[in-house]
Amino acid sequence: MAEDDKERKAWLSRRELLRRAGIGTAAVLYGGAVPKTSVAGPLRFHGREAANQLKIIQWVHFVPAYDKWFDNTYTKIWGRKNDCEVTVDHVNLTDLPARAASEVAARSGHDLFQHLSPPAAYEDQVIGLGDIIQQATKKHGPMKGLARRSAYNPKTKKWFGWPDNYVPDPVHYRRDWWGDVGEKPTTWDAVSRAAPKLKANGHPIGIGMSNELDSNMALIALLQCFGAYIQNAEARVTLNTKATRDAVNFMASLYRRGMVSDVFAWVPSSNNNAMLAGRISMAMNAISIMRTAETQNPSLARNLAIAPVPKGKQRLGLEHVMGVYTIWKFASNKRLAKKFLLDMMVPTYNGHFLNSKFYNFPGWPGAVKNIKRKLDADPSGKYGVLDTISRTATTNVGYPGFSNAAIDEVFNTFLIPQMFAQVAQGRKSTADSVSETTKEVQRIFRKWRNRGKI
Repeated sequence: MAEDDKERKAWLSRRELLRRAGIGTAAVLYGGAVPKTSVAGPLRFHGREAANQLKIIQWVHFVPAYDKWFDNTYTKIWGRKNDCEVTVDHVNLTDLPARAASEVAARSGHDLFQHLSPPAAYEDQVIGLGDIIQQATKKHGPMKGLARRSAYNPKTKKWFGWPDNYVPDPVHYRRDWWGDVGEKPTTWDAVSRAAPKLKANGHPIGIGMSNELDSNMALIALLQCFGAYIQNAEARVTLNTKATRDAVNFMASLYRRGMVSDVFAWVPSSNNNAMLAGRISMAMNAISIMRTAETQNPSLARNLAIAPVPKGKQRLGLEHVMGVYTIWKFASNKRLAKKFLLDMMVPTYNGHFLNSKFYNFPGWPGAVKNIKRKLDADPSGKYGVLDTISRTATTNVGYPGFSNAAIDEVFNTFLIPQMFAQVAQGRKSTADSVSETTKEVQRIFRKWRNRGKI
């Protein structure tokens, strides 16, 4: 987005001034020098049992090739270099929140925990990561705005997470079926026009309204396209507006006129499965749909296209998932955990970007050089648009504010999908659903404001 370009230009200007003066950049950027003690360490063992252990937990990646590379190549090489046995446990993304809660309750678990939405509610249970954030920024320049807002609390001045990656969230659609009705999903008005025709042809649209991550992301993105937000930049609740009601009414109409009927019971893989099975003509999802089609059904992949979120009042979507690592205060090996995180990004994040097949975009844009060129080099010719989506139409949960603890709770209690579903199912009026949801959101914000977190 424009703010990222401004930050990078300002950073480059300061860096050049400091270079000429012979001064390091970190002191100016963060008000302090780089720590004298680095978390780096030399190669110390070969052909014997490692002296250290590092335990990591993260999701089962939707691009299986990434987990294979991360588990069997990346962590093995890193471990040999750092006298460390690295173990990686994978759990389904739907199980991550409960697993995090159980580790905190037991004060025992993994050294590194990867969350898929900003875990601001755990700020008091994790260590600050400002020192390694500073070192990565010295190398690569400013992190992306959505990454900063997903890992930093401006009230407490704490970097509670390490936002190594975010995932652009394009629209997937069937070019052949949309061509049959003479439309493309470039605007929400076009989607509304096409939906009943597509459904009549047996190709309905699929956008979830369920208590799950994909529904959350899609519906918050829809709100933003209509000019509605959960909060403003000052962390004040702004949900109860005409723009919100317009978005909710739009979705209810779209469901009645042109959507598949089971969206209220979807799980995160449901839109993938529906698109890959030929049940729906459009979904809002990361590129896992396209990548899976390329390997399992090449003829389907040839008829799939990806595009930015449709434009309403504006074109403004969300990241699909926000990868944020934390280090618990009770972690056994905090020093090596911090080194592992820093080494993911410095000197480069290129291996993670390429082995995820363009799924994992770097939290620091400078950590992967020539992203557009890499995307354009894919033989399918379809992925170049991700560069535009990442730069112009991808924001954090809670935008235009930070992903604070209240937003974390609102997101993980699925209040936004419930607000939409109540109206689409005819259980509540639009006014009542929006008003009641707003009151609950306000209650959550008051709780976290009273705790000093916002």
